[in-house]
Amino acid sequence: MAEKEGGFAPLVFRLHGGAPQVVREVLLERGWEEYDEEEQEEGDWNLYWRSSGFRKSDYENILPWQRLNHHPKMSQITRKDCLARHMRRMKIAFGAALYDFSPAAFILPNEYTKFLGVCTKNRTTDRRKSHYWICKPVDLSRGRGIFLFEDIKDLVYDSSVIVQRYISNPLLISGYKFDLRIYVCVKSFSPLVIYMHQEGLVRFATEKFNLASLDSLYSHLTNTSINKFGMRYNTDKEQVGRGCKWTMSRFRSFLHKQDVNELLLWHRISNIVTLTLLTAVPCVPSSPNCLELLGFDILIDASYKPWLLEVNYSPALSLDCPADVPVKKGLINDIIDLMNYRMIDSFRQKGYLRKRSSSRYLQPKISQGFLLPKTLHATPSGCKSRNHSILCSSSSQDTLLCSVNNADSPFHANSKSIGDEKAPQKFEEINSTRQSHRNTTSTVFKLPSLHVRKLKSTAVQFNSTTHDKSVPPCRVGDFILTFPFNEATWKASQDQADVKAIVNEVQKLTTRLASSFNEKERMKMESRQTVGVGDKFEPLLWGPKDPPLLSECFSLNSAK
Repeated sequence: MAEKEGGFAPLVFRLHGGAPQVVREVLLERGWEEYDEEEQEEGDWNLYWRSSGFRKSDYENILPWQRLNHHPKMSQITRKDCLARHMRRMKIAFGAALYDFSPAAFILPNEYTKFLGVCTKNRTTDRRKSHYWICKPVDLSRGRGIFLFEDIKDLVYDSSVIVQRYISNPLLISGYKFDLRIYVCVKSFSPLVIYMHQEGLVRFATEKFNLASLDSLYSHLTNTSINKFGMRYNTDKEQVGRGCKWTMSRFRSFLHKQDVNELLLWHRISNIVTLTLLTAVPCVPSSPNCLELLGFDILIDASYKPWLLEVNYSPALSLDCPADVPVKKGLINDIIDLMNYRMIDSFRQKGYLRKRSSSRYLQPKISQGFLLPKTLHATPSGCKSRNHSILCSSSSQDTLLCSVNNADSPFHANSKSIGDEKAPQKFEEINSTRQSHRNTTSTVFKLPSLHVRKLKSTAVQFNSTTHDKSVPPCRVGDFILTFPFNEATWKASQDQADVKAIVNEVQKLTTRLASSFNEKERMKMESRQTVGVGDKFEPLLWGPKDPPLLSECFSLNSAK
């Protein structure tokens, strides 16, 4: 791969078979190059994107300039049976009222007897009321194998399934059922860091909702993979229009005309995401340089209560209709910005991953950052000056990530942390830094061959330094930071997360928001000066078109 003028190589992406085409398009538009295994060495890439999960060795061998688009063990919440178990566990631990956004569910065949008992009880105690259920295979997606039933005699299955109470009173738009596809990015599980994207999709059924025809999938399911084959998909449906999707922006316009507390609704959806991801925190190991894009499917019922339907692993990024293009292209661009690539990542251990001399070990040129095994680390003499001191931080036992600490460095604490691959530092400045190191007497550092594969990653966080666990930015593009939202939740999510403390803070937040938007409280808030959050966080409320600061809604540091 040829270097750009000035010595900078472009960032390189690697796609596994089945990866979305839109990812390739966006990265090429940003000036990236695609990895070619015949021309480039094994580790000479910056981003590896797969639709399926990675192997354990991929996580173990990740290097500081590399990113993976999956965390390990995400099936804990993306498999329907695992999610149901976790929801049940959390209801027992923290009360059913907190997790009432998850419909009652049974995993069959193991819980068939329990489900039969519930059906029998419903039939004997409330004969006038109909009870509807939806059956889903635990490990299939895109609406495959799903059916609805009312009588247990109609329940037929030949694999592991989940039977869930069907929400029979959904909010309708001109008679059509819909749900929300919310895009959520988990930047880290230790500490837990959650971003929710402002733009999502509203997915419609293409036949009008009718409980009298439970076998009509076009009436009850909102999956595009099903509805695009419906007879009315291309017809101009009342208020919905052609196709079966809206953007979230269009839905906000609809919602604004309804008699509903919009801010409270958006916050309840945000709570669903946080409380759901909390169930996975004890199960997902810490994996530096990884993030996870999830698709949360949220249904809003006729009383404007949001329900969690499921969590999707590798949500579909195909461009099936006009609404997909701006939403998904913007989503991918913001994900790349959230990965926090810097100019230094384009070096990819220049001289270390490229063709090497006949000797096993190389003597590298000292640049803005390089990887050293601890056993080979030594402090160079003459490097104690203010502008050329070496800062080292490490989150693994095997490696140290070192960077030159000067005001122009992309690793400097005050440097811009997002989108730095678009505005690299001037080559003359870096060349000057390199030259100063060449003129300094120092200990020779030797790096082992790439193929030894014993080097592990350091934890690359959001800001230039990793050892201070600095606060993540409240917004990156259209991604809004929804967790942590104050110092208490940030502290509680470090290392071994204190789930009880986090849940307590979430409950406080919800109580304050709910009490802040009745008419009396709104008048009080408008008549006084906005109260600050009282700590270093400035959280935004996800959902509204122009997300307000939470401190504009209520005082986060006021006593209950």
